[in-house]
Amino acid sequence: MDIEKRKRLVAAGFEFGTVAEFLGLSEEESEMIELRLALSQQLKSERLERSLSQAQLAKRLGSSQSRVAKMEGADPSVSIDLLCRAYFALGMKREELGALFGAKR
Repeated sequence: MDIEKRKRLVAAGFEFGTVAEFLGLSEEESEMIELRLALSQQLKSERLERSLSQAQLAKRLGSSQSRVAKMEGADPSVSIDLLCRAYFALGMKREELGALFGAKR
């Protein structure tokens, strides 16, 4: 957003802040959301890099294509455990997965 537009909005009574401030999230909650987003986005990249469809990954997991779509979409109903299992199903090693946990978006 350009500076002039922001000034006009502030003058009109609008406030600016972060999503975490708006939602009242703790630092821990914000970190968990960031982690889930990072793992979900990277999962899709890893799957595509291996030329697999969502259905093929689902078969490796013993799950459904729609569940893989939810995993890649960072759906809150998907556990971090299931995301990790998907990485292992793609052939990723524990050390490689650990590096993802430390990566910044």
